[in-house]
Amino acid sequence: MIRFALHCEKGHEFEAWFRNNDDYDTQAKRGLVGCPNCGSVKVGKALMAPSVASSKKKEQVALAGNQEQRRIVAQLKEMTEKLRASADYVGDKFAEEARRIHYGETEARGIYGEATVDEAKGLMEDGVEFIPLPNIPDDHN
Repeated sequence: MIRFALHCEKGHEFEAWFRNNDDYDTQAKRGLVGCPNCGSVKVGKALMAPSVASSKKKEQVALAGNQEQRRIVAQLKEMTEKLRASADYVGDKFAEEARRIHYGETEARGIYGEATVDEAKGLMEDGVEFIPLPNIPDDHN
């Protein structure tokens, strides 16, 4: 995971986590990265100091958001749970199954699973519509 310092066209600064640089580029290009303050999707990377690992052991600190951020995270979690509840889990076969549905080779239905960045890029190039589901921190705690 990588954390980017971002800013929107209105000058709001915020941070967001992505799997890698390509993941950020893909989401930003599709208008999926938005400013939490104003909702603008005209977002760019801000300069930030690199995180350098040291030999000293550091305590882990939980990030506590403000009330509005917690409300948004709760809504994202609820939305993600509803989407998963109404779809079939296909695991790492997501790209393959999404193509089969797109080309009418199998029943049209909601699916979710995992895909690599390259698989996701391939799906976009083929015109297969999909939405990356957010990984909510509570999902892994």
